[in-house]
Amino acid sequence: MSDKKHPPSPPQMSPYVFTILLLGFGLWCFWDGWLNTDPEMAEYALFNQVLSAVLIPWAIWDFFKVKKKYKKR
Repeated sequence: MSDKKHPPSPPQMSPYVFTILLLGFGLWCFWDGWLNTDPEMAEYALFNQVLSAVLIPWAIWDFFKVKKKYKKR
């Protein structure tokens, strides 16, 4: 009975998924807030500028935090 093979473990999600999502959304907000010239989007520019200023540094911080955590292992 000890020779039973264990089923393969399910695939693991990358620890950088959250970081990539933060960076992607932050870059999209950066483009939409700072580089977009569409006059219809002008009313949302300040929101996107602030959000990009929050999300991009958060993504960079999270990248180094995750890298440090997995380097310890």
